[in-house]
Amino acid sequence: MSKQQRLALAGIFRQLPFTIAGDPAEQRAAMEAALTAIPLPGDVTTTPGVLGGVPVLTIDVEGVDSSRVLVYFHGGVYVLGSARAGAGLAAALGRQAGVRVISVDYRLAPEHPYPAAIDDALAVYRAVLEQTPSSQIALSGESAGGGLVAALLLRLKELGLPLPASSVTLSPWVDLTLSGQSMSSKASADPSVLTPEGLHIRVPDYLGGMDPATPDISPIFADLSGLPPMLIQVGSHEILLDDAVRLAAQAAAHDVEVTLQVTPEVPHVFQAFAAVLDEGETALRGAGAFLRTHFEEKK
Repeated sequence: MSKQQRLALAGIFRQLPFTIAGDPAEQRAAMEAALTAIPLPGDVTTTPGVLGGVPVLTIDVEGVDSSRVLVYFHGGVYVLGSARAGAGLAAALGRQAGVRVISVDYRLAPEHPYPAAIDDALAVYRAVLEQTPSSQIALSGESAGGGLVAALLLRLKELGLPLPASSVTLSPWVDLTLSGQSMSSKASADPSVLTPEGLHIRVPDYLGGMDPATPDISPIFADLSGLPPMLIQVGSHEILLDDAVRLAAQAAAHDVEVTLQVTPEVPHVFQAFAAVLDEGETALRGAGAFLRTHFEEKK
């Protein structure tokens, strides 16, 4: 990452007009406007729809294999964000994997606390499973969406449903007890809108009175045995660095095939900034290759 790229990325973060700590309705609108201001590439089509009673956005890049599906979950601390706002990153990952993406507009807290998001994720997965073999389905998500991927995998295992071929999580938020050391040690290095103070405000919105150490709220405390291959990507300049590292350690302890990629000196969900950050493009290519490999293995 060159000095010029660092400066460009710092400028992007300074101009973001939203915060995770503010009024949810106001910040949702600000986030939506900011993240949809840049048009998608001309070869990307997005189609709103409903699967399992849940709103979704189907994202296709020209030439991808629509018989393979990546079910995607946007970030936003379970309170902000939408499939439309996250379509750029989801489309970029679909392009690299060569597959169709179904991005899920799961219900948001505080209006819909736990387990609404997991229930919606499960409903969409069941609907996709009716049309597509599990060996041709993968899961991915960023930040809170990465946590939702892990929670959905736990729910699928509990119910005895067919598991997807693999999962890719980008800077996953998987510890809502906020106990990771990087929550404080990386606070000054992380330039993103994700702050310890903001997370402390948002956690109760999602919990709805539940214990934050509940395994499908904070999957680092879960038994991950039997889950499909996982790729976890994170930047070393993230307050969520320890979330990713401990998730990988927990997966390894339960004999899951897991790959952890820590990219030095990059911020939260750095893959979204691939246009101005070489490491972002490299990470997306690696994630796409991982997904393709495991689709092929389970063909």
